[in-house]
Amino acid sequence: MKSIFLGGEAIFRVYNADTLASLKNEVGIEAVNYTKADILANPERFCNTEYIFSTWGMPVFNEKEIEKYLPSLKAVFYGAGSVRFFAGAFLKAGVRVFSAWGANAVPVAEYTVAQILLANKGFYLSCRRNRSVEGHKSALEHFHASRGNFGARVGIIGAGMIGKMVIRALKAYKLDVVVYDPFLSDNAAAELGAKKVSLEELFATSDVISNHVANLPETQGMMKYEHFSSMKKNATFINTGRGAQVVEDDLIRALKDESERVAVLDVTIDEPPMAESELYTLENVFLTPHIAGSSGDEVARMGEYMLEEYRRVVSGEAPLYEVTEKMLETMA
Repeated sequence: MKSIFLGGEAIFRVYNADTLASLKNEVGIEAVNYTKADILANPERFCNTEYIFSTWGMPVFNEKEIEKYLPSLKAVFYGAGSVRFFAGAFLKAGVRVFSAWGANAVPVAEYTVAQILLANKGFYLSCRRNRSVEGHKSALEHFHASRGNFGARVGIIGAGMIGKMVIRALKAYKLDVVVYDPFLSDNAAAELGAKKVSLEELFATSDVISNHVANLPETQGMMKYEHFSSMKKNATFINTGRGAQVVEDDLIRALKDESERVAVLDVTIDEPPMAESELYTLENVFLTPHIAGSSGDEVARMGEYMLEEYRRVVSGEAPLYEVTEKMLETMA
């Protein structure tokens, strides 16, 4: 078999009927999802495999296993985001790895832009407080104290693929966008339509702050009380990055200091937060269960991206989403 599927239960949602039909026609692949155990038990059956199409649930192989059981393998097309947990061994064995991180970035960026626009309208606390006749007055007070979207400052932390997508999407609105990213030049920020600032200035001057920093050891705990306590009275902090980048006790403290500040958290250090966490009880915290990424039919976009990447590879075109060993050092 020259090509196989190798992934978890979501494999045929990621590679939906249309993508499957194209892959069968162009690659000759059958709609069978194999496991690592299948490969180890039948090495002669998979010794000619050249391409693997995978997604969440991709098994981990070490370099020796790849060389022994998949000696003809040329490439892994991973229809999902992060490949850090498995890609290293394949790259060391000379196998190319491609990831659909670009496809998964799209719904995260869409989710983020929606939250930013709602936040500037004072949506969150206005909605939460408008649950009674008495609460209606408080809801309107918060709404009238909110900036609105015309001319509001939005701070983007991290200008990776998702951060850049968000900045570009915000061009459709009359917003003042600033960005913090040590690896982004002033000229590159300007080309995106944003101004590069320090993390301290971003927190202190933005009406909405959105985190998109890669999850690396050096970014853990990078956002502290000194940042959250400098937020404007009606500012909103949105996190679709990683919970570990936030010192949660410091965020909670700053939210208790000023009840009109808001945190919209799609990610937390523990998912879900521990039962005793004040994130559940603070009125100005809004938790979503890590839903910003691909879901429902959106996951099929990742399969389409990998089909297109395969086409580029076999036709000799430059791929868009190839992963290198160097990239693994900074990828989320």
